[in-house]
Amino acid sequence: MNIVQTNIDAVNATLTVQVSKSDYEEKVENALRNYRKKANIPGFRPGMVPASLVKKMYGKAMLAEEINHLVSDKLYEYIKENKLNMLGEPLPSESQPEINFESQEEFEFVFDLGLAPEFELNLDKKTKVKYYNIELTDDMVDNQVKSYTGRFGQYVQENTVEERDVVKGNLVELTAKGKEKEDGIKVEAAVLCPAYIKVDDIKNLFVGKTIGDVVKFNPKTAFENENEIASLLKINKEEAAEINADFQFTITGVTRYKEAEINQELFDKAFGEGVVKSEEEFRAKIRENIQETLTADSDYKFGIDVRAALLKKVDGLVFPDATLKRWLQAKNQHLPAESVEADYPKMIEDLKWQLISDKIGKANNLKVEFADIENYAKKIARAQFAQYGMPNVPDEMLANYTNDMLKDEKSMRNMMSAAYNEKVIESIKTTIKLDETAIEIEKFNEMLKD
Repeated sequence: MNIVQTNIDAVNATLTVQVSKSDYEEKVENALRNYRKKANIPGFRPGMVPASLVKKMYGKAMLAEEINHLVSDKLYEYIKENKLNMLGEPLPSESQPEINFESQEEFEFVFDLGLAPEFELNLDKKTKVKYYNIELTDDMVDNQVKSYTGRFGQYVQENTVEERDVVKGNLVELTAKGKEKEDGIKVEAAVLCPAYIKVDDIKNLFVGKTIGDVVKFNPKTAFENENEIASLLKINKEEAAEINADFQFTITGVTRYKEAEINQELFDKAFGEGVVKSEEEFRAKIRENIQETLTADSDYKFGIDVRAALLKKVDGLVFPDATLKRWLQAKNQHLPAESVEADYPKMIEDLKWQLISDKIGKANNLKVEFADIENYAKKIARAQFAQYGMPNVPDEMLANYTNDMLKDEKSMRNMMSAAYNEKVIESIKTTIKLDETAIEIEKFNEMLKD
């Protein structure tokens, strides 16, 4: 078997695989012998089918299958041995000679290859990229303290109504003369919150009242829309639209959400038992956690900016566009050609970054071990739990959640790619010059939006 490489230009080549009878003959004979042993053909006992009949019936199919296997194996072996930096996969060439397995003994297969462009990437302190240090303020810490006291608070029963309390009582519809309407609407254990009443005068009728007090008001005047009235009076929206009467509300209960006190109980709930033991340590731990988040945000922005800066350095790279588009179409046959054409520029940008990352990775001997993937998965898991109000998940629970994430093959690949990208970014950070700039969180967030 002979393979001939023909370079069309710097990024396009063909591989011509020449197959002679001696390359495949023995493989085909072995395949036919093995098939004969298990062939089930009417009129013959298993294993007793004449070899000539098996060859006549299945010889050409076996020939085609064995040659395809042989060509595929040798093709990728050649690519690996010659260290061809291929993009996509080899494609049968449009100039491929016609193959006839019925009459040919010698075969020639031609494949088109798209090759990665060669380029230099000089990174040193002359390369400068902004790094935004987000300012950590006392207000951020105060807000987080308030978040914890709010999260770990509890509902308590009170006697006197405040604006944000939940007030329970019995509602009775009144006549125009202020008497209880005999066939009117009556609701036991009705619930409302003064804070959601749109008219201050009516809101103030409730604030300061105590259990047993009576408040008269018109729901149509008090609330914004029929949905709120319907919910309060336990009627449908259409009926609520017709309501325009005063109601008497007799207060039977007042429920208030009381924020947690800043004490050891709160510290233990927030960060685990005994982790912090004073308000000073509590605030210091909060500051530390906020700083981690801000640093992660700064790194995220730096990753975006450094990618843009390095992509600009390789702006003139030429790619095997026609071959890559053919490969994309072949790989995603359900996609129309117009979609491939529309997505191609974004794909090339991603491909450029992949080539840059690979070059940096090889130059710095960057490798991703399973521990790196696991640590990245744990970081993602912690962030997810924190979003659900669980900032301090037990190690065993975190490990189980992480293991479940890594059982999924697609998730595993994504984590591995992200962990590698982090190593690349960290390597770049130590090589180039960081133009460090302090920035307020509001301005930073606006910048990210842009």
